Amino acid sequence: MSDYLVQATNLHKSFGHIQAVDGVSLQIKAGEIYGLVGSDGAGKTTTMRLLVGALQPNQGQINVCGFDVRKQVEQARSTIGYLSQRFSMYEDLTVLENIRFFAEIRGLSAKEWLPRSMEILEFVGLDKFIDRRAGQLSGGMKQKLGLASALVTRPRLLLLDEPTTGVDPVTRQDFWQLVIKLVSGREGEGVSVIISTPYMDEASRCHRVGFMKAGKIIAEDTPSNLRARLKDRVLELRGEPINALRHIAHHDQDVEDVAAFGDKLHLRVKENTANDVMSRLPKIIELQNAKMTELRQIPSTLEDVFIALSESNHV
Repeated sequence: MSDYLVQATNLHKSFGHIQAVDGVSLQIKAGEIYGLVGSDGAGKTTTMRLLVGALQPNQGQINVCGFDVRKQVEQARSTIGYLSQRFSMYEDLTVLENIRFFAEIRGLSAKEWLPRSMEILEFVGLDKFIDRRAGQLSGGMKQKLGLASALVTRPRLLLLDEPTTGVDPVTRQDFWQLVIKLVSGREGEGVSVIISTPYMDEASRCHRVGFMKAGKIIAEDTPSNLRARLKDRVLELRGEPINALRHIAHHDQDVEDVAAFGDKLHLRVKENTANDVMSRLPKIIELQNAKMTELRQIPSTLEDVFIALSESNHV
């Protein structure tokens, strides 16, 4: 028996002349959180829909929990919990009625669905809101209800398509605590999670990350290994005016990119040039009548890696 809950090989999916997924392969182990990261249109959602069997690939093979998704789609789906980008609950039904609906259409008997639903609603923190209509829930509570509905049948694979987009930072934190608890705790024995996200702080929580661009996975590794690709190549520059500093840094021969991070700039430099840039840049800034308050070498972030990967197919 394979060690992988998910094995997808050479997936291709096109819509007319648009190649949405172009040769994607994935191997996901039990208990693993895998992050799909990429810009809008990179192919993340299409990949998710292929895995759940909502779309058929033009080419490639998908095996989920031992089932061939192309030939055994219903058996495969019985092992999957799926939370889409958009809230898909029935807003006129209560929290408990929504859970009951999704439980029963997935085949849970009357004896099974109620205790299981209450268990899951307590897990996500909605047990005190079972009689509230879904349309009256906050954005964060709606996402938790969506997660509860995805978990009610005890899936072995959880697909989360940008589940925290549009919710506040506190709610994002709460949601991630639930995901981590699900994977590592008693509730989530053997569960794997594939999550697409535009947030690099969320990607950092994943065991492995796949960067998608133009339908391809152009880099895949642990967050720490991905950050190591830019080791000793990121400088942090502070001062004012920031636009002048950006312009000056852009024109340095060894600076590949300049990105704003709040009130500071991250400079990505060529390999083995950090000391040279740090030596000459302060003098140039002074000559240009700008003010530098700090220039230092810092560990790279996933944002730095993402920006670099977005510009080319390798770092």
